[in-house]
Amino acid sequence: MLEADDPAKFALDAAHLPEVVDNGSRVLWPEPGGTRTLRVVQADGALADLGPIDVVLPILHGTHGEDGTIQGYFDTLEVPYAGGGVLDSAVCMDKHFMKVVLESAGIAVSPWVTIRRAAWTRDAAPLRAQIEALGLPVFVKPARAGSSVGVSKVDALDELDAALEIAFAEDEKVLVERGISGREIEVAILESADGVRASLPGEIVLTERGFYDFEGKYLGGDGVDVVCPAELSDSQIAAIQDVGIRAFEAVDGRGLARVDMFLADTGGLVVNELNTMPGFTPISMFPKCWVASGLSYGDLISELIEAGLRR
Repeated sequence: MLEADDPAKFALDAAHLPEVVDNGSRVLWPEPGGTRTLRVVQADGALADLGPIDVVLPILHGTHGEDGTIQGYFDTLEVPYAGGGVLDSAVCMDKHFMKVVLESAGIAVSPWVTIRRAAWTRDAAPLRAQIEALGLPVFVKPARAGSSVGVSKVDALDELDAALEIAFAEDEKVLVERGISGREIEVAILESADGVRASLPGEIVLTERGFYDFEGKYLGGDGVDVVCPAELSDSQIAAIQDVGIRAFEAVDGRGLARVDMFLADTGGLVVNELNTMPGFTPISMFPKCWVASGLSYGDLISELIEAGLRR
């Protein structure tokens, strides 16, 4: 059982990322319509009763965690859970469809080309032409991966093929996006009993890194500062919060989201993506922005749990 493991084993370390090793135990989730008792079959076959489930807080990243899969499973089990539902989780996990939904709601997104591996293998020439038309630099990213895994910045066209191979290793569908020149802004969105509200915006300040990659996000890597609140005018804050809430509502958001956007050098706001289960580490933007907005980490967790119970 994870609850009995040494927490030090799961520390974030660049040299050896944590992994959950199968210890032979199996979780027995409650059946729909029955009691919400969580049980575990231990490795020796003994059955342990862990008590009733009030609400699940699924702080899970990536496939099956934030793509609507586990959310649909909990819906089937009739178990309350915090955070996004099936639809918003699935839409926001797929960057192509997220952009389509945001564009249809009148929210600016970076121009992009969606490429499937089969189409690239069959005839890359027309796709190369579309990518060249975007202008450089471009970012190449898997359509359905998170945490900047498989993402590359391409400053020259001769770097494109290698970047695509890195992204295709994560997903057969890949996005190539025009790079936006401007400030990288993030705003935290929370659904409460009083409605949807937005935090003070934060900013990702890159001092050495080319972009906010996995190491910078989770391992405290050098070359990036996570600043909240960001130094912005009152009108800029209001505009960022408005776009964040509009984006959340456009994808039928539930519970929470972190909306990442660019404050372009031209002055406009361009939404990069929505994360329906953002990072909750001490260096993560979502909790930092709510703390800066006057909501403690403990109260933030309480809000998420209460939102799940309200369902």
